[in-house]
Amino acid sequence: MKRLYTVINTALFCSFCAQAVMAETHSTCYKTRTGIIISKENNQIRALEPFTGLATGGTWYSNAINQYRDTLKHHVRIYSMIVPTSAGLYCPEEAKEWIRDEEPVINNMYQHLEKGVEIVDVYPVLKQHKDEDIYSRTDHHWSPLGAYYAAREFAQKAQVKVPNLNDFEERTIHNFVGSMYHYSKDITVKNSPEKFIYYIPKDSNYVTTYVGHNMGKNRVVTSLTDPFTGPFFIKYKDGSSSAYCTFMGGDLRTTHVKTDVRNGRKLMIIKDSYGNALPGYLFGSFEDIYVVDFRYFTKNIVNYVNDNQITDILFANNLQHAYAKSTARGFERMLRQ
Repeated sequence: MKRLYTVINTALFCSFCAQAVMAETHSTCYKTRTGIIISKENNQIRALEPFTGLATGGTWYSNAINQYRDTLKHHVRIYSMIVPTSAGLYCPEEAKEWIRDEEPVINNMYQHLEKGVEIVDVYPVLKQHKDEDIYSRTDHHWSPLGAYYAAREFAQKAQVKVPNLNDFEERTIHNFVGSMYHYSKDITVKNSPEKFIYYIPKDSNYVTTYVGHNMGKNRVVTSLTDPFTGPFFIKYKDGSSSAYCTFMGGDLRTTHVKTDVRNGRKLMIIKDSYGNALPGYLFGSFEDIYVVDFRYFTKNIVNYVNDNQITDILFANNLQHAYAKSTARGFERMLRQ
């Protein structure tokens, strides 16, 4: 009898847990055990990483970029692009208590930049286009479309041209489920695949050269490869969770793109992974584009700028990274290493 009582209680408990999970799963908005916000809107699941930084914070990022302005003087034009995360644009009202507003933080960081640093404020244009697929629903990155609108804002500030979107070749990777399934451990994300649509420039001649970074423990660079050429756009199959690595194969390379433009302009993009989606829109805008990830670059940045006659430097970082003090330390390290 006691055993039967235990079995019944266990069954009731399991039933209660199942109902609780179902209730949570069918909510319009909830937070997973890992802290990721899951929202459902128009029958689509979106996973969001909360940003919790203070509106008065992030000045360490500004101070680090100001050091580049002071070191490089006025020989190089320097731009700052801080990209909001998807939570900054898509967090539903009922989840606002779990995040902090991103726009005041970004504005504060911009306000602490020296006058010689040019601000590429992409928040307004991204907000204007938020009804389009400018951020992935299942990945922590923006989409290539969002990056296009940002590249256009940068081009306007840099006084170069970017082609219209219909001048690019559109390609699609189907059934994409990105990093947010791994971060959230939530099955609804896995069951909500999306299209990863990216754009390749037409009638543009360019050569991409890479230097690979070999990694040791704790993601520390132990050695560099010899330079090698390869495609800028890497093909991934439908269903690949690595679709965002379409651009340069990811972060573990320093990239040089030589274009057929002849205008004397040479761009360096100092970035996290958000910046990977930008260069492809600028192959008709600069003679050379150098793409450097601040987490893995091992050379002295001043020498690299001088050796390659860089004319423009764009810092392109998502807010989560820009706000992190480790990012500012990475920028400063490149000046003195």
